Amino acid sequence: MGRENTRAIDPEALLHNVSMVFQDVYLFQDTIANNIRFGRSNATREEIEEAARLACCHDFILKLPNGYDTMVGEGGSTLSGGEKQRISIARAILKNAPIILLDEATASLDSENEAEIQQAIDRLVLG
Repeated sequence: MGRENTRAIDPEALLHNVSMVFQDVYLFQDTIANNIRFGRSNATREEIEEAARLACCHDFILKLPNGYDTMVGEGGSTLSGGEKQRISIARAILKNAPIILLDEATASLDSENEAEIQQAIDRLVLG
């Protein structure tokens, strides 16, 4: 993007270059795969699974009734906070944007989830 006045940048172009991981994650009422694919709509299943591995969520996804094809409840109500966070990080890894915004992504998690999410964030930020 170079050095530009941000007011002159098309908002959609700016958002294309930003990934966000918030403390309160919202997931769509859709499959796990499609919730991760939201980061890049043309991603292949292999790319989705690789992003999930890097975000430390592949293993728990495989334990779900239909794996990556498991439907997520409205807002992600069928998953724990740590599971939703890792899916959000997988989405950001898949998007591979140059700008990453993290909003207290580990603030309300237990220590086990916090350790896995910190590892996933390290992979997101450090590549």
